This record gives sequence, structure tokens and C-alpha cells, in this order.
Amino acid sequence: MIGFLDRYRDHGLLLARVGLGLMMILAHGAPKLFAGPELWEKIGGSMAHFGIHFAPTFWGFCAALAEFGGGIALILGLAVRPASASLAFTMLVAAVMHLAAGEGLKGASHPIEIGVVFLALILAGGGRFSLDAKLFGGRSATTALA
Repeated sequence: MIGFLDRYRDHGLLLARVGLGLMMILAHGAPKLFAGPELWEKIGGSMAHFGIHFAPTFWGFCAALAEFGGGIALILGLAVRPASASLAFTMLVAAVMHLAAGEGLKGASHPIEIGVVFLALILAGGGRFSLDAKLFGGRSATTALA
């Protein structure tokens, strides 16, 4: 009955990529990236939940860069799978941080939900309306270079 929507699958991927990419840049990545080392250190301290206690400023910068740069990559549809993997890992760390802080599932729900979407983008790729498709014939940048 709604099989006609199948022809809009790539439009759906484009909408998801652009919407998520914009939010990752504006609401998450840019504020963290431009806040500087003090916030990076605080964010990077979350790696302690994984037994990593060194270089919290570096890890915080990596998280901010993943959110900012990953958002740009999603919008452009360039290296969608690696960007989504980086963002999914960042969301895993955020979810563990919220759970460890005693916020429960309600506090961790946002990074878990968006992390699931990034996992789905790893599987689906950027779709027909992506730079990956234009430059690499539908394969991701990492697959084309391998």
C-alpha cells in the first residue's frame, strides 16, 4: 500500500543526514569545539569510565571534533560511514557518562537514541544524494580507497 515510498529512500537518507549533521554542528560540536581546553578536559574525563585516565583534554577535543567534523561530513555525504562510526562511539561514551552519573536510562536516552541512528547510517551509507555516491560510485570513501 505504501510501497511507493520506496522510491524516496535516498531522500530519507538525505533528510536524516542533513538534519542530524546540522544539529551535531550547531547544538553539540561547535559549542564544545570553540569552548576550548577547559571544557575539553571535562568532557574527556568521561574516558575514565573506560579505564583511560590520560590526556582528558585530547579526548575531549576528539569528541568535539567528531561532533563538528562528523556533522559536516554527514551534511556533505562524504565518508558517511567513518563519520557515523566516530559519532556512534562518541554517543557511547556520552551514554556511559550519563549512566555513571546516576541519571539512569532517562538521562542517557538521547545519546543512546542518536547512537542507534549513527549505527543505522553505518549500515545504510550516505545514499544516492551524497558525495560518496558522486565521487566513489555509491561506495564509501574508505571502501573506494581500500
